[in-house]
Amino acid sequence: MTRKQKKLIRRIAIAVPLALLCLWLIPIVTIVWIACGLIDVGRNKGKTQLMYSRYFTGNGIPTWLLSPFNLLIDLVSYRNPGVWRLEDFPAEWRAEIETVLDTFRARKSEIIADIDSQFAEGRRGMYVYQWYGKRFVDNVPEFNHDFRYVKTIAVSVFSGKESTTWHYGPLRLTLRVLLNLAPADSDRVFIECNGVKHLWRDDPLYIFDDTLFHQSVNEVDARRYNVFMDVIRPSPVPGLLSTLLIGVSALADRLKAMFYKNWKMIDRRGGAPTPAE
Repeated sequence: MTRKQKKLIRRIAIAVPLALLCLWLIPIVTIVWIACGLIDVGRNKGKTQLMYSRYFTGNGIPTWLLSPFNLLIDLVSYRNPGVWRLEDFPAEWRAEIETVLDTFRARKSEIIADIDSQFAEGRRGMYVYQWYGKRFVDNVPEFNHDFRYVKTIAVSVFSGKESTTWHYGPLRLTLRVLLNLAPADSDRVFIECNGVKHLWRDDPLYIFDDTLFHQSVNEVDARRYNVFMDVIRPSPVPGLLSTLLIGVSALADRLKAMFYKNWKMIDRRGGAPTPAE
């Protein structure tokens, strides 16, 4: 029996008795939560045993626990195709996104050099300009604005031959915008979501709902620099979503500690830019 099989059996041995206990103590709530989870995870294409096991017994548990909230957000937002194009966004959203992306493109060499000076070595780094509207690195004036839709501006850095595991993001209040600043000419550097590999060399821009099951891979011996942005979902009531995002910002900080525990969160002082501090 492999290590992965033993781990799966151990998780099931914990999850099944716990689920039965919850069904006995709070049956209606438990049934609703299971139903919401099944609807939520069912949005993924290319369904696999790993996808379900990670969702209900692994790193997707926070996403499952938040599934009733995320499904409610779907009801007050425009259609979510899962993987987005810039053309899918309303004009106001697109203008803000392109403003930030154009700044990264214009100042790419300067930004990469600054990141390398602050993060000379390490597996994964997150160089943070803004995190849920709170500013940390302020040396790019174009990023020092109170954007209406763009809520997180950062750059994620992978060392050579570094990849994430398959995982889910927690909240569907935002969409994830990624831009590879220096795409390697290789089919071994990609992000995979909904059963499709997106090669950075073919298109440096990728926008998606990160509560879908996905994995980011860098199998070449070179650093990978990805712009990392969270943008409020297009909705007829963006103010409501922004207010809700403020309301869950404390939770977002806790989730950041959980979901980015393998990352070094960096500001220009070399510290950990945790908004709660």
